[in-house]
Amino acid sequence: MTFNEMCVDESTSTSGIFAATRRVRRVLIADDHPIIRQGLRYVLENEGDFSVCGETETVSETRAAINKLHPDVLITDISLKQADGIDLVRNVRAHHPLLPILVLSAQDETIYAERLLTVGANGYIMKQASSEQFLVSIRRVLDGNIYVSEAIGAHMIHKYTAGTAYVSSDPVDLLSNRELQILHMIGKGMGTREIAQSLNLSIKTIESHRQRIKRKLNISSGSQLVRFAVLGHFRRESFKAL
Repeated sequence: MTFNEMCVDESTSTSGIFAATRRVRRVLIADDHPIIRQGLRYVLENEGDFSVCGETETVSETRAAINKLHPDVLITDISLKQADGIDLVRNVRAHHPLLPILVLSAQDETIYAERLLTVGANGYIMKQASSEQFLVSIRRVLDGNIYVSEAIGAHMIHKYTAGTAYVSSDPVDLLSNRELQILHMIGKGMGTREIAQSLNLSIKTIESHRQRIKRKLNISSGSQLVRFAVLGHFRRESFKAL
């Protein structure tokens, strides 16, 4: 993976000329907000070389749609109804190893981008990005490359070149993918039983994860954990304020 492959190429054109040189790509959108799906459909189909073949709100709907519609690319959020997008990415990659996956999320890329790439995503872009950046990102992953923002690309290169000398100052980086997933679900307002059912785990297992999360984040109470997850958006600055 090279730096140029990971970072945004601001010179890349996103005009309609792509329609004349590339076949129409079938896009499946997984997001639990209808207005987001409608906006993405408008941006994509206005280009001429994209066709939205389906829209889903849940993990189960998305898995079924992939098998039925055979899209060329999946665009998904981390937050989906009934379950978590992290598991969706992991599952899709296991069963559809060649399907490009672009994560489009409002969740902090400094926390989630690298983790989503690790479990199988081909790219990560924030919902705050411009439509031009979004189109660059989807074309990048369709071309078989990796897409992240320039800042995340630089951070990842610094981390890997530093090797064992790299030490993160953010306690959230101490969390495993499963622990971060549960923290995210707590932030969505899900209770222990609901999380357990969603992840097909026992309540006891979820409680154990909650205890480990509190210990790693140096949080003493359940109410602090909920506040951190709901209001802090997992940022270190908010963590200090608790």
